[in-house]
Amino acid sequence: MERQSPLANSASLMHIRGMCNLYNITTSQDAIREWTRAMRDIMGNLEPSVDIYPNTPGPVVRNAADGQRELARLLWGMPTPAERVKGKADYGTTNIRNPQYAHWQQYVGVENRCVVPVTSFAEPSPNPDEIDPETGIKRNYWFALDADRPLFFFAGMWTRWQGVRRVKSGPGDHELYAFMTTKPNALIAPIHEKAMPVILTTRDEVETWLTAPWSDARHMQRTAPDDALMIVEKPATQIKFPQQPPAQGSLF
Repeated sequence: MERQSPLANSASLMHIRGMCNLYNITTSQDAIREWTRAMRDIMGNLEPSVDIYPNTPGPVVRNAADGQRELARLLWGMPTPAERVKGKADYGTTNIRNPQYAHWQQYVGVENRCVVPVTSFAEPSPNPDEIDPETGIKRNYWFALDADRPLFFFAGMWTRWQGVRRVKSGPGDHELYAFMTTKPNALIAPIHEKAMPVILTTRDEVETWLTAPWSDARHMQRTAPDDALMIVEKPATQIKFPQQPPAQGSLF
């Protein structure tokens, strides 16, 4: 399901929370480079643990124009189909559900594919009144491969684009990315019934997404097995109001 970034106004913020628009990376650049065989790193320093939100920079691994595989920092949110842009800025489309749509077909080639490193991602609670006391906002459910939150990847696309991402900043040159979504598995469906990210959990899957012709790579857009993920605690980066355990009374 295609969603736009929430930075336009509060109404769009409520709209975008219907899909995965928050994820965390808690790993090292070395781990990302080793997994993906990236030979060049132009992204700068990666924080030890960082939350990625729409219309903000995030790391991706892509095939550069000179054939080198590189780790770079791009802005999250691909160009939105023109008929869906409202106002003077295109705040970006973060999730791509229908790559057969004409607008997305221009990006399905190897030169526009990328993988997005992630260790956990969030889906908002289906209960609109469920507030997390540690964040002060609507509760998110967090998903990872297991309790240790090992590295995996979203199957993504990227492009260079010139236009307005924020009205106050005016037009500019940008490098943008988004990732694919698909039908949810049994773990995610009760929380988000329409979609989940396309996840890549092996080196072979990453290699296929980055190198295979679209006739083969398109089959990577499939639902993860029901046991591929588990629900985990939110990353420490999300906690704004730590909850103190209740004090225990003295026995004497």
